[in-house]
Amino acid sequence: MRNLALILCFLLNYCLFSQKKETDKILKEGQLLYRLEKGSWYGTDHLFEKFKDKRDSIGGYLSYEDENSNITTVFFNRYDPDKVLIRYKFDSIPKVLPISMDTINTKVLDLENDLRTILDDAKIKAQENKNAFFSFYNNTALNFIPLVNKEERKVLVLTGPKISGVVLIGNDYQLNYDNENNFRDKFKIHSTLLQFQYKSKDQQNQTVSTVHSHVNSDFISSTDICTLLLYRDYVEWTQHIVVSEKFVSIFDLKKESLVALTKEAWEKINNHSKNDD
Repeated sequence: MRNLALILCFLLNYCLFSQKKETDKILKEGQLLYRLEKGSWYGTDHLFEKFKDKRDSIGGYLSYEDENSNITTVFFNRYDPDKVLIRYKFDSIPKVLPISMDTINTKVLDLENDLRTILDDAKIKAQENKNAFFSFYNNTALNFIPLVNKEERKVLVLTGPKISGVVLIGNDYQLNYDNENNFRDKFKIHSTLLQFQYKSKDQQNQTVSTVHSHVNSDFISSTDICTLLLYRDYVEWTQHIVVSEKFVSIFDLKKESLVALTKEAWEKINNHSKNDD
């Protein structure tokens, strides 16, 4: 009997460790996506303001994390695919002004070329939209974020609003590539698109947390975290909850903390809270 209890304890601890390992990975990737998007936003704003003469020469752009955890945003030359127009470097968590900018060393780096290759392929696949895999909605745009590291090469696609006052969750995708940048497969992260208002109409009863459910995965996604961080300074709610069949993910927008509970534990906590009331 004692041996059985030890085995069960070991299995429980292993499951908890595996669960936290998975959610830590999701959180880290979500934070990275957020930082990359901020770098792209600030880089675009700076280029359009300070280098207006280069606008017509832009042949696409992307951001990536360098070996020092800083964010590099590069704008490619439309008329010379082997060159970049300008390369910005931002802090690890990008601020409005870049740390540096380079218009002299314009050769496209190997990593930049890999990122551009899978990014361009993902955009083409979205444009072709075979079998109506991608969905398109009014007043929205697809944002493509390429990632290349030792473990994987992929492009994450998020849906962003073209109007203010709303946060969009869902209609996001992942496209996977091999080490030679050849397309492997793709899947939908969410099956639908949800819209959340920045602020509730009734300011006497402000929204504290928002929630949505997952069918395709157990935990909150890195794309969810990226979106929530991008808009946290505009929304009144500070917590977002994702409910799946087995787990409940609780993400704190201000603290950037992620906790995942089993659905059973979540229900027990809620029942206990109701009983206390």
